[in-house]
Amino acid sequence: LNERRERLAERERYKIRGGEGQKQRDREGEAERERERERERERERERERERERARERERERWREREREREREREREREREREREREREREREAEREREREREREKREREREREREREKQREIGGSSKRDEEIASKATRQRSCRTQ
Repeated sequence: LNERRERLAERERYKIRGGEGQKQRDREGEAERERERERERERERERERERERARERERERWREREREREREREREREREREREREREREREAEREREREREREKREREREREREREKQREIGGSSKRDEEIASKATRQRSCRTQ
């Protein structure tokens, strides 16, 4: 009887120990599964960080393309300003040539006037000569224009 009680007690202790062992194994298994879930969450966070870095690189490429387009537009505006300055220089040169033609015309007119004055002083010029000279001057003037 005593021996039987001893074996029963031993069996109970073993069950308890076995149960405790199972609980321990269950806790260890759950802890391992939790560590695995945490590792998976970390991998997912890393993938998300990588996707964010890729998006940032793409945004940076887009900004760089935009800056390049802006630089090109600025270069085009500068070329247009240069063409406008060139046209203005050309217009100014044309105005200068026109002023020069006017000065030459006035100079020729003054020269003719001095010549007529000299002829009148000499007295060798008649009214008829002046009319002929005036007519010739008008004809020359028309041809030069």
